[in-house]
Amino acid sequence: MRLKLRNVFLVYFVVSSTGLLYALLQLGQQCGCTRQINPGNNIHRWETPHRRGGENMPVIYVVTPTHTRPHQRAELTRLSQTLLLVPALHWIVVEDSAQRTSLVSDLLAQSELQYTHLHVQTPPAMKLKDSDPNWLKPRGVEQRNEALHWLRENRSPKDHGVVYFADDDNTYSIKIFQEMRNTHKVSVWPVGLVGGLRYEGPLVTGGKVVSFHTAWKTHRPFPIDMAGFAVSLTLLLNHPKAQFDPNAERGFLESSLLGPLVTVGELEPKADNCTKIWVWHTRTEKPKLKQEELLEKQGKGSDPKILV
Repeated sequence: MRLKLRNVFLVYFVVSSTGLLYALLQLGQQCGCTRQINPGNNIHRWETPHRRGGENMPVIYVVTPTHTRPHQRAELTRLSQTLLLVPALHWIVVEDSAQRTSLVSDLLAQSELQYTHLHVQTPPAMKLKDSDPNWLKPRGVEQRNEALHWLRENRSPKDHGVVYFADDDNTYSIKIFQEMRNTHKVSVWPVGLVGGLRYEGPLVTGGKVVSFHTAWKTHRPFPIDMAGFAVSLTLLLNHPKAQFDPNAERGFLESSLLGPLVTVGELEPKADNCTKIWVWHTRTEKPKLKQEELLEKQGKGSDPKILV
């Protein structure tokens, strides 16, 4: 009996010592993530290592402007689930808000993505009213420019990467991210369900963009949708004044950025010479909440603690 107790004690001692030694060794190790808060410019970053062997790939910086609305969380969730499938990706989410909201902060913290969370408010004169059609004024201009400012402050022209402006209400195939990865200057492809057409995009002959398939304002220098191009990070950083013009004529917002960066002949057609559709300009129908409003007047509205 004494021999058995002695053996039990010996095993316990060995296991405990091994666990203690392992814990002591971990004290000197760096965490695989970093959290930084910069109160000066309200940048909140949560960075994790690149996913699934993406360390040697050019990083795709996905810029997404967003604003508060009933279906905001649903759309950001859908987009984040797609981005999770893409290695070597950094999501820059910019809120149209005076401050970062807890809804977006919590969603990003749980997304498992490498991200940067910014905010800047659109000037009141530039904001759409509830009764305005969504095409009346350009949207997301200040937010996209804020992302460009962050990239110029935090990245170097020596960094290999590509910048893509991905609105949160579009639909994306992961193939489009694979296509844009090795952009030298500006890569382009068609976008489905946009411009009143089944698709809109570049027309290619001999591997070069020669014109555009479009039916609206065909005189635009670059008649392509925001989701239809990606820009080399190095090219953007080497042109520090290039940005979206908030005063651009309707339909000319994309051209205001691309004009100083590239010519039509320098565009790099992707998606099998612009014959494949891997991104769609979809929009979620605005929820009808009349019943909710009626219940709220009766003091019986939905529980505000349940995040939708």
